[in-house]
Amino acid sequence: MKKSNKKAILRWNSTGITVAGVTGQPGNTSDKLYNPRGIGIDWANALYIADTDNNRIQKYSKNVSVGETVAGQSSGIAGAGDDFLSSPHDVVVDLNEGVFVADTYNHRIQLWTRGSLVGTTIAGTTGVAGNSSDKFNFPYGIAYDSITGGIYISDTRNYRIMYYPAGARNGTVVAGGNGQGLNNDQLGFQQSVYHDAVTNSLFIPQCDTNNIIQWSVGASNWTLVAGYLNGAISSSSNGFSCARDVNLDPMGNIYVADRDNRRIQFFSIGQSNGTTIAGITGITGANASLLMGPVSVVLDTQLNLYISDYANNRIQKFMRY
Repeated sequence: MKKSNKKAILRWNSTGITVAGVTGQPGNTSDKLYNPRGIGIDWANALYIADTDNNRIQKYSKNVSVGETVAGQSSGIAGAGDDFLSSPHDVVVDLNEGVFVADTYNHRIQLWTRGSLVGTTIAGTTGVAGNSSDKFNFPYGIAYDSITGGIYISDTRNYRIMYYPAGARNGTVVAGGNGQGLNNDQLGFQQSVYHDAVTNSLFIPQCDTNNIIQWSVGASNWTLVAGYLNGAISSSSNGFSCARDVNLDPMGNIYVADRDNRRIQFFSIGQSNGTTIAGITGITGANASLLMGPVSVVLDTQLNLYISDYANNRIQKFMRY
């Protein structure tokens, strides 16, 4: 039997569905979110949402319209104790439903095992900012390596990506660490990080320099994936205005939350010109086809898109068809 050479058709409905939160209504009840940022997704397509200004992580099981607090206080109160969070900006979940949280304003990474009422600090020092190998200065993003069990941390205001092996309390700089800038050994206010196991490299969206870069683990510099080397703001097909998050699908295609252009850009593998697949370039709004502040994008097993539209206090789903 002949093998088909046809590529999977990738297209999405331009009208989104609100699957978490209430559009334009911030709140701390179980059906509401308050400026949500990062999204994680588990094997059952449940969403884990960094409900940033409620200082908690909310889990939304598939087809359920209310969330369950799995880290932090359900009331939304911030704190520095083991059972509190303070402005968490990102979340990932492992195969055991362990929840890893970038507890940004506490300068630490917390692990909340399934069903636990308290977290364990696995990296950073609670409430202490720094640039040593055991400290962070506002960790915004987190990526989990399912092969090694280690974690990659976007240590935003130290302009570096740190790698922590499982169980280690001291990390290693694997990208950046040379100050903020445009040089190919520097980073420019990166808030998220994506680890691609296939290429063993990091894809890093940079808000201030408006580009996506790829940094192979073990390399001393990056290569440009999309955007401009000079950091220029652009609304063109290959430009960005604060590239805020990046994700890859199993084929290696790239999805970018282009925050201030109010859109999600799709880049076929190897291509530097993108296509807008959610939102409308430069147009802000709260209806089903517009985005106010897209800051995170994840994919489920069917390649449906989930977008954290933080300024609308909601998570939007755009169905693949």
